[in-house]
Amino acid sequence: MGIIWERANEALDVNPPAGDSHLNVNGSNWLWAVTAVYLVSFFVFFALSIRPRYGERIFHYLFATALLVGAIVYYAQASDLAWRVISQSNNILTNGPTRQVFWAKYVHWAVAFPVVIIVLGLLSGVSWASILYNVVLAWIWVVTYLVSALTTTNYKWGFFAFGTLAWLVLAFGTFTDGRSSANRVGVSRDFIFIAAWLNTLWLLYVIAFAISDGSNRIGVVGMFVWFGILDILLIPGTAFVTVVLSKRWDYGRLNLQFTQSGRVHSDGLTNKHHPATATSGVGHP
Repeated sequence: MGIIWERANEALDVNPPAGDSHLNVNGSNWLWAVTAVYLVSFFVFFALSIRPRYGERIFHYLFATALLVGAIVYYAQASDLAWRVISQSNNILTNGPTRQVFWAKYVHWAVAFPVVIIVLGLLSGVSWASILYNVVLAWIWVVTYLVSALTTTNYKWGFFAFGTLAWLVLAFGTFTDGRSSANRVGVSRDFIFIAAWLNTLWLLYVIAFAISDGSNRIGVVGMFVWFGILDILLIPGTAFVTVVLSKRWDYGRLNLQFTQSGRVHSDGLTNKHHPATATSGVGHP
């Protein structure tokens, strides 16, 4: 047992970091812990997908995908992989002129942000065009932040401004079109709660980026602690909140049946899973 407990984290010996501001052993240990959270959450969601409510697996599919991608990304970061050393235009003496920028976390966000946007769109009942529009806005936000992080001059703040503008448009859409649509299907309270939760977290992402990969005011380890907490709250947290709240949603009214019985008409599925909504009468199919 002593050998197990004394086993050291050798990831940084195998994959040594670089740059003045870089990952250390404590930071790697934290990233391994976040990897474990994502993996455990993935297996829990996989188990829950075996017998989902009304046989519908759409939320399980979405969150399981984000959880698996998150586990892979955090594994790469904990192993000190998927990064570049970038010269910083805003040199803070405590962090130094060069920084280890992990591009892997932006890959995670490119999957995670659209997943929660699709969940929010399905809940509110907005059109697929609106959902696609919001997903594209999220991709613009993530890509411009990645370009900003890799830019070595103060022109990085132009990309930061464009990305933040994309988030503001996204946030505005979730609280206007989404709320009015959620009212029509009777889930406005849960929709407002989840939308407020997501946009609060997204605001903290903006702030965290500005003082980490943006201005180099906090080091790589401090950045990972901040983003690790936000990522856990965003994906595993939102996933389990969604599962709990979904117990009181009417899937037939939300028109969410499209994974349990193949390509069939929603009315037939509504009658199958919600007998109270079925029309009684002789000869009714």
